[in-house]
Amino acid sequence: MSAFSDVELLHDFLTEAGDLLEDVDSKLVELEQSPEDSELLATVFRGFHTIKGGAGFLEATHLVELCHKTENLFDKLRSKKLILDAEMMDSIMAATGEVHRMFGEMRNGHQPGAAPVELLDALDAAIEGRTVAPVLEVEHVVPTATSEKSDKPASSPNAQPNATDDDLDWAGLYEAVVGVAPRELEQAALSTDMATEAISRQAAAAVRPKAPAPKAKAAGPAVNVAKENSIRVDTARFDQILNLSGEIGLTKNRLNCLFQSISAGVVNDDLIKSLDTVVGQLDMLVSDLQSAVMKARMQPVGRVFQKYSRLARDVSRQLGKDVELVIEGAETEVDKSILEELNDPLIHLVRNAVDHGIETIEDRIGCGKNPKGIVNLSARQTGDHIVIEIQDDGRGMRPEIIREKAVEKGLISSEEAGQLSVQESLQLIFLPGFSTKDQISDISGRGVGMDVVKTNIQRLNGRIEIQSEPGHGSKITILLPLTLAILPVLMLKLEEQIYSLPLSSVREIIPIEENKVQFVSGKPTMVVRGEVIPLLDLATLIGRESNPGPKVGVLAVSGDRACILAVDSLVGQDEVMIKPLDGIKPKGVAGATLSGEGLLVLVLELRELIEGKL
Repeated sequence: MSAFSDVELLHDFLTEAGDLLEDVDSKLVELEQSPEDSELLATVFRGFHTIKGGAGFLEATHLVELCHKTENLFDKLRSKKLILDAEMMDSIMAATGEVHRMFGEMRNGHQPGAAPVELLDALDAAIEGRTVAPVLEVEHVVPTATSEKSDKPASSPNAQPNATDDDLDWAGLYEAVVGVAPRELEQAALSTDMATEAISRQAAAAVRPKAPAPKAKAAGPAVNVAKENSIRVDTARFDQILNLSGEIGLTKNRLNCLFQSISAGVVNDDLIKSLDTVVGQLDMLVSDLQSAVMKARMQPVGRVFQKYSRLARDVSRQLGKDVELVIEGAETEVDKSILEELNDPLIHLVRNAVDHGIETIEDRIGCGKNPKGIVNLSARQTGDHIVIEIQDDGRGMRPEIIREKAVEKGLISSEEAGQLSVQESLQLIFLPGFSTKDQISDISGRGVGMDVVKTNIQRLNGRIEIQSEPGHGSKITILLPLTLAILPVLMLKLEEQIYSLPLSSVREIIPIEENKVQFVSGKPTMVVRGEVIPLLDLATLIGRESNPGPKVGVLAVSGDRACILAVDSLVGQDEVMIKPLDGIKPKGVAGATLSGEGLLVLVLELRELIEGKL
């Protein structure tokens, strides 16, 4: 039986090899700046050697062949028999792209197809010291929830020049070549057009094009569609969890003894004092255990950040720019669930910084700037939040141009544009359909991306801010909670039913007095420190009958929108674990939890709750 049929072994290989390949990608970007760095050359050599060994055990012969040739090339580079040049680096980058493609096929349970002949020939030529011909740099779809649509499916390298979508059945071609039906792509990730594009590229790679292929547009390395179901944890953290579990076990035994004494009718001051002490110890131990488990889920953001060096490099080369991505704070840790959801927004923000932010080399020289543009991606922890910043030293954003484009595209009226402040004008880039590009490219111009970035950040209970100085660059700041597993909430009441609202959405609590309620266009509002804020009855929002009695106001904020929620009374603050409601998802409800009395409490989602009400 082939080792490839061992699912667990295959999963372990893809996890380890995937991490190695991501490290290789980031090291190659560094190597492009320091082509004679012996340590970088040795690291990349070891990466390909290790991947080749695992692939050989799985009998993935085409992957072994590609890694072997690339390994041989790096063996000569590290022994100084060859000098790394730009053409050679293009072949190496194309090889890593092919390895990404092969990993994708292996995740779907298929033996990977062969690499294009041109790539293998280019590697052979480089190893022999011959001139390297222009090589096909494999383009990968980055399957994200915010991927931009293509106007047309890209032609495969071996397709006839005059072939059109109507001439070829791409799904049939893929099945004929690979032997299986094309895999389903996530609906939210790819449009039908892009799915056709992906199929055409995969089929082309499997066929091995015979004619010399022109150099393709560069793109970022493939990103795994399926979320990882494994996590790497320091053993010291597991030891801490084990020790705390043992302490809780001892405390439980002590509680059992006290319970037996109480059951036997022995109740005195010493017993009550002992019970109070043990309950306090248990509370402290459970809190420590909860904290230890949360730390075990924390992962360094560098695991995601390192992927973007290759992305920035490829996009800048495609656009003819010289851009360096500088990463800071890669050791900052955040919950695994948040780290996974950060991938899509950061792809767009880094790509936009290179495309929209950084000028061309000629323009930068004309402005007296360094020809090389800098995009800085940093992370740091501030209290119980993580702050991520994407900053560039490019052209910056001009509020007047943003307003003109928004009016031109019909997103706002001229009257509304004239009333916007500088900060409000910058926020227009998050509107669906907004783009400053007049022409659509495969990188940008369709007006999709930034609106979904903001939506995804808000879904993580975070917020996004923009600062920009024309001629000097822009900075986008993302503020996120460290974890979503434990959520601080404000408990509130409608009659006898308790609801909760994430504390991150709550600005303050204010009394509602009838003489302070004003009506604007027939809708109730209140003025808080000079700001007119809509007043909404929470009972009406969730479909309950409103209680006419006295109300308390909760001033809440979702993104750039604020409102005052009228509730019957407040219970207090608490920290809860949200559980999803299986099979149903009522609008405005994020999930459910239990109160200290064991009562079911719905956790409200403010963004959905007030949608269309302001």
